[in-house]
Amino acid sequence: MPRKLLKFLIVFDNTSLLYFPGQFLSGKVLMELQDDTPVLGLHFHVIGEGVVRVGSGRHERLFDKENYIDFRMRLLGEPGNGPSILSPGIHSFPFKLGLPMGLPSTFLGTHGWVQYYCKAALREPNGLTHKNQQVFIVMNPIDLNLEPPVLAQEFELSVEHKLGVGCVGGGSVSCRVSLDRGAYVPGQSIALSALVDNRSRTAIRATRAALTETIQYVSHGKVAARESRELARLSRGKLRAGHEQRWRRELLYVPPLPPTNLRGCHLISVQYDVFFIIEPKSLEKEVKLQLPILLGTYPFRDEQDEPRPPTHYPTTLPVFRPWLADKQAN
Repeated sequence: MPRKLLKFLIVFDNTSLLYFPGQFLSGKVLMELQDDTPVLGLHFHVIGEGVVRVGSGRHERLFDKENYIDFRMRLLGEPGNGPSILSPGIHSFPFKLGLPMGLPSTFLGTHGWVQYYCKAALREPNGLTHKNQQVFIVMNPIDLNLEPPVLAQEFELSVEHKLGVGCVGGGSVSCRVSLDRGAYVPGQSIALSALVDNRSRTAIRATRAALTETIQYVSHGKVAARESRELARLSRGKLRAGHEQRWRRELLYVPPLPPTNLRGCHLISVQYDVFFIIEPKSLEKEVKLQLPILLGTYPFRDEQDEPRPPTHYPTTLPVFRPWLADKQAN
């Protein structure tokens, strides 16, 4: 039997496949037919969903899901009517949908994801159904200029920690750490300053600063999984007893990453922190100072800066996660 359907595609008007909440998702379903073809209907479905899945197959332990878009429409045919006859050649069926405000950004993680896609189904009277689908990307931007102004200011954290017992390494170490501000965008660098004063009788093995990402997955109101990753690091060596160590605007680079919190998603949260860590030479635990930061999409601008052009996301779209590809390849 000759093949009647030569092509069946979903084509978006926006070839970048990148959309913002509130924009229109528009395009067409294209089909190319070789012969006259009876068709019962052409169904179109737009889906946006967040999924948490811990484990897989029979070993799946936790699963939860929430929907952001569930829009169905018929592009051809009516319920109860007979088949329509489509002639040979190319046929185009347009669609247009306004995306809701507040959609969370597309995200891919080890135990969950936020994704958006369209599905098209062409039904023939003989029971045969042709299917196709196309993914698109949603980015819900965070403009740092619309966030609380305090995030644009320098902030610091300090701690004093006792080391040793009595005359065996006794004393304390004090540390004051500051960041040039509390919010950044990918591609910028975090300027970190610190003063470590070792007033104890024992040496400090090393000090280090790290930018970390923590992803938390929630299923049915409970934390199902959590993963943390170190994204950038700076380190210094030994600090002798009775000495000081100064860090002067050392730079931690912010790589391409999704914005903080995946706003609009209740199953997956993303948090970024800068940790400053002191490693005592003895068997004592590390001393950690945690400075949470906000990661946005558009950077702070000065008053003399020109108005920002219409919304355009940077070219480094943080959807592909290299470590996931490595994990799947192993």
